[in-house]
Amino acid sequence: MDTLLVWDRTLFLWLNGLGSETFDSFWMTVTDKRYTIAFYVLLTVFMRRFLGWKNTLWMLLVIGILITFTDQVTNLFKDGFQRLRPCHEQTLKDVMRLVKPGCGGKYGYFSGHASNSFAMATFFVTLFAQKFRWMRWLFLLAAVVAYSRIYIGVHYPLDVLSGTLFGVLGGWLFAKIYLRFIPNPF
Repeated sequence: MDTLLVWDRTLFLWLNGLGSETFDSFWMTVTDKRYTIAFYVLLTVFMRRFLGWKNTLWMLLVIGILITFTDQVTNLFKDGFQRLRPCHEQTLKDVMRLVKPGCGGKYGYFSGHASNSFAMATFFVTLFAQKFRWMRWLFLLAAVVAYSRIYIGVHYPLDVLSGTLFGVLGGWLFAKIYLRFIPNPF
């Protein structure tokens, strides 16, 4: 386990060190939840054209429960593992780039941004990618959001990877729950 954590720290320092002040504002925008939420609100409005109001309301309910679920489980893991964020590690403060003005919560395992982004992407892809092939691009958006957490200095790669895997599982599970109640959304 210690070897894995050393590798994780080394990879974090390398990825975080690739950053440049030129791109810092871009990555701060990417990591800002408001923009991701706005994007998914627009996507939901778009999907409403095909689903109708009733199925869209059901979808919004399931999405609300999905985000609550991923957030709460993420917090349980953070409190349970109590792994410090890299920006709270005294040994890293002088060798890493902290782009974000504040570090955030004390613990970082695993990334809520990664889990929520991948949960939403997986949810929409599972439900709609057969009809709308471009939905698969949501995984790229989720990956960019997840990487932003390493770039700005608040998560290790293992935090992001674990959040990604949990998000994919959660998004798939909740898409299946939605399909159980709305078997043919179109």
